[in-house]
Amino acid sequence: MDKLEYANKPNYSLYLVTDRNNKKDEEFLKIVEEGILGGVTIVQLREKDTPTGKFYDIALKLKNLTSRYNIPLIINDRIDIALAIDADGVHIGQSDMPANIARKLVGEDKILGVSAATISDALTAEKYGADYIGSGAIFPTDTKEAECIDINYLKEIINKVNIPVVAIGGLNENNINSLKETNIKGISVVSAIMNSIDPKKSATILKKEYDYL
Repeated sequence: MDKLEYANKPNYSLYLVTDRNNKKDEEFLKIVEEGILGGVTIVQLREKDTPTGKFYDIALKLKNLTSRYNIPLIINDRIDIALAIDADGVHIGQSDMPANIARKLVGEDKILGVSAATISDALTAEKYGADYIGSGAIFPTDTKEAECIDINYLKEIINKVNIPVVAIGGLNENNINSLKETNIKGISVVSAIMNSIDPKKSATILKKEYDYL
């Protein structure tokens, strides 16, 4: 599957956002691999405070891993890293560069995701070329500072745009069912897999819970 196919038909259902949290590279990659084996369908590498050289190194290692399993790799924020390792896409927030500029930089054959917690931001992201929206936080989370949005408002965002919306923020196997009947196209998790004692099992349960929505 080439990148154009990824962009046309990505599977966002179980979207893993990474958190190395001082883990060694081998341990980090093993957790991601176990998550993939359990059902993760797309991976985003998020490295907020990592120097560029180390970010590039871990991104390249992760790209080699995800490519073996034919899983798209998205780079958070850093378009330069995404282009340097030929990642499948990039995800940007509202404080990053505008989505239309990001689209010009990454080209049409890469996946472009945009965080949007309001209808206005979601519509702008869609207009500017986003392939999907990450919307939340649905529940409080320690991994990202963001105000929570109401489930009914999430439904409004989903109904207003014509691109997939992925729910983000504090999601785990015990609260995913709150998204029932929202028509969400994916759930984004961090700690539920990255901090699990059994990442493969956790991913399997999460994927099953999503499929029941």
